[in-house]
Amino acid sequence: MPGIHEVRRLPYSAEQMFNMVADVARYGEFLPWVVATRVRSNSDSEMIADMLVGFNALREKFTSRVEKHRPDWIRVHYIDGPMRDLDNIWRFTPVDGHSCEVDFCVEFTFRNALFEKLAGQYFDRAFRKMVAAFETRAAELYGSSSSSAINAA
Repeated sequence: MPGIHEVRRLPYSAEQMFNMVADVARYGEFLPWVVATRVRSNSDSEMIADMLVGFNALREKFTSRVEKHRPDWIRVHYIDGPMRDLDNIWRFTPVDGHSCEVDFCVEFTFRNALFEKLAGQYFDRAFRKMVAAFETRAAELYGSSSSSAINAA
């Protein structure tokens, strides 16, 4: 299954980053292409959520089950949507009292192999744009500071 992996050290606590990533209901406020989200159920350890993603007139709905282990990791399992599979995991590792390392990995499989080959060329660029949107959102919520990006792809 194709995938992308990125590691960033950010000047925010693991708890802060966990809270921001777990707040799926607000993704439409800052993530590119996210038109709307709906949280169907939510507990301390699991969430079921729908995300409507749009590109011009094209709209697709994804449903995922989100496992949460505060503040260490969030694992997203694809349930339904236009792809064959789309899973990701966020790991938050404290570096000191005021920063953490965020390790993000996404794996995906399109239903159509030809489409996967074509779309895969753009997926990396879209992925990086979304990672940058999360980093910008963290700066808005918790204050701006410098970060160091390590590409582990």
